[in-house]
Amino acid sequence: MGSRIVGLLGAIVMSVLGGIVDSRVQAGEISVAAASDMNFAFKEIVAEFEKKTGNTVRLSLGSSGNFFAQISNGAPFDLYFSADISYPKKLEEAGLAEPGTLYMYAVGRIVVWVPKGSSIDVASLGIKALQHPSVKKIAIANPKHAPYGRAAVAAMEHFKVHDAVKDKLILGENISQTAQFVQTGGADIGIIALSLAVAPAMKESGSYWEVPLEAYPRLEQGAMVLKAAKDVKTARAFLDFIKGPDGTAVLKRYGFFLPSKTVP
Repeated sequence: MGSRIVGLLGAIVMSVLGGIVDSRVQAGEISVAAASDMNFAFKEIVAEFEKKTGNTVRLSLGSSGNFFAQISNGAPFDLYFSADISYPKKLEEAGLAEPGTLYMYAVGRIVVWVPKGSSIDVASLGIKALQHPSVKKIAIANPKHAPYGRAAVAAMEHFKVHDAVKDKLILGENISQTAQFVQTGGADIGIIALSLAVAPAMKESGSYWEVPLEAYPRLEQGAMVLKAAKDVKTARAFLDFIKGPDGTAVLKRYGFFLPSKTVP
């Protein structure tokens, strides 16, 4: 009788352990390279995705151009979210995308941002705030590899202030670092992503003026599952999550236009 109970208990334990092992095997882990304008939005989306699916997402944030170069040279990411859809399009042309996964997930916007306590009334001055007498340093993302940096330069050229302020520009490696420069006093003013400006931490510590859409090329942002993905199924599931109601609700809250909504 005793041996039978021991045997039964052993079977139960093995069954439970087997279930745990199975669930671990089934849970996927993916590595995502994302443009840093997605910093706050993606942290929310990743947390929700992990909670609902049991999968794990390792998120790397940086400049779209740098990630493009890394992926072109074989960096082991499963998904790529770029602030400029032309980068993933080039990867697709090079045969580095999982077929049929290229997707425009959002359209970004830029703002002129000043920290709280600044003497600059950015809401009234708009782009002219860059020429305020108190401004010694202006932060923008590096236009060589950051789409938001290129948008900032285009906007300054559109309003014919670029030549007057170009010697005051300091360049962030990506748009998150650019926001940090101006938020921490490394710059007096900056041109950053709206998605960062509306995040609680930055909303409380500064104010902004939204740059009109006609002043810079449309910031179409593109994503794809990469051909080298180790877990294509989970990668596709994450992309579907971004497209679904949970993902789009977060993107909308952070000021992105969604692909289904045409920009005026």
